[in-house]
Amino acid sequence: MKASAFDYARATSVANALELLTAHGERARVLAGGQSLLPAMNLRLIAPELIIDIGELDELRGVAARGGVLTIGALTRHADLQKSPEIAVHAPLLMDAVAHVAHPAIRNRGTIGGSLAQADPASELPACMLALGATIIARGPGGERRIAADEFFAGIYETALTPQELLVAVELPAQPKDSMHYFQEFSRRHGDYAIVGLAAQALVRDGRFADLRLGFFAVGDRPLLARSAGKLLDVAVTPAVLSEVSSALDEELSSLGDQQATPAMRRHLARVLLTRCVSSLLARTDLCAGVSA
Repeated sequence: MKASAFDYARATSVANALELLTAHGERARVLAGGQSLLPAMNLRLIAPELIIDIGELDELRGVAARGGVLTIGALTRHADLQKSPEIAVHAPLLMDAVAHVAHPAIRNRGTIGGSLAQADPASELPACMLALGATIIARGPGGERRIAADEFFAGIYETALTPQELLVAVELPAQPKDSMHYFQEFSRRHGDYAIVGLAAQALVRDGRFADLRLGFFAVGDRPLLARSAGKLLDVAVTPAVLSEVSSALDEELSSLGDQQATPAMRRHLARVLLTRCVSSLLARTDLCAGVSA
């Protein structure tokens, strides 16, 4: 299938891109790496009248660490995230997650900004933003707007961005050197869409969680920052405690069924990932006894 007819404009600057978005609004879509947008257009899931290509805006590329904050330009490609020494030091969760994004050809073209703006609920990076406490930076006619990651994702392919706004960067708090992370997803084959996945960031003190953020993906119409993780903070985690948290997580999930899995299967796999994550972060193999996918 081919995309419906559209006009094309190459933005010469961020200001020019904003001018085009202001003029065309909902009739336009922004093209970054094209790895999410173009397939959706070819399937005619979306049919924009105008494509605004921002791919040449080098001002939106790069990773910088300053003052305890990691800033990632929206056009930074997945492959560049994998190679970034700043990411390796300050947000290694992101590096692990990117390795699960599709295949090398996709990672060489796809961008972090495109992934977040597309807001596919099965994507890895939106869940990482929740786990890392990210702030999304957008620019529009009214200037710059900062949006917390847990307020950014609004539904399937929906975000808090207005039609006149452009995602320009992501800010992550640099993680403490003694922090820990966990990433795992279930998929039929490596590179396929995730059936269920989990990105987690944690601090462990004396065998207990001092902080724990769990970002689930492919469990509903958007990534989920599990509030039930709070039940694991500053307590001795036993199988009974973990079972209680699993039940609480189950109540948070609004899993959808599709050709890959039923809602019940997704809820089960989310509980499996929760158990494996906690067991791994606490180095407690006893917590995984009897758990299988």
